[in-house]
Amino acid sequence: MAFFNTLHSLLSLSLLLLLSSHLSLSASSSIHDLLRSKGLPAGLLPEEVKSYTFSENGHLEVFLESPCLTKYENRVYFEQIITANLTYGSLIGVEGLQQEELFVWLPVKDIIVDDPSSGLILFDIGLAYKQLSFSLFEVPPHCKPQGVLKNGVRKEKGFEAVR
Repeated sequence: MAFFNTLHSLLSLSLLLLLSSHLSLSASSSIHDLLRSKGLPAGLLPEEVKSYTFSENGHLEVFLESPCLTKYENRVYFEQIITANLTYGSLIGVEGLQQEELFVWLPVKDIIVDDPSSGLILFDIGLAYKQLSFSLFEVPPHCKPQGVLKNGVRKEKGFEAVR
């Protein structure tokens, strides 16, 4: 009987260790690792991502400490929560992301990597499609809080106000 109790204890401990190592691996996986695993560059989202959820049906929610601005080729505004449907090579139905084009802030609707060998990413910004180099997005950028920018322009609720 003592043998079975010891065997049961060892099996229980092994199972517990296996489960805890699996949970810690999934908990330590960053949003940037998830993007890479889906054929997208890690730098599509800023370094300051606080957390994210990704469901089996592909729904992705990304949480930042606060809204922020960064720059790739043009300035980009991230709301505090960004959502999209994530599949291999694409973020479809993006909400919470805007890009500045000729002094106008346009919502980014889709981000697609059709052909990874092309080195290009396609951005659907509503009025047009824009292709940018994959290399612009390899490293997650640092994102600055929504405050005053270097040129004195302030982003406020989708509009700009010169101070």
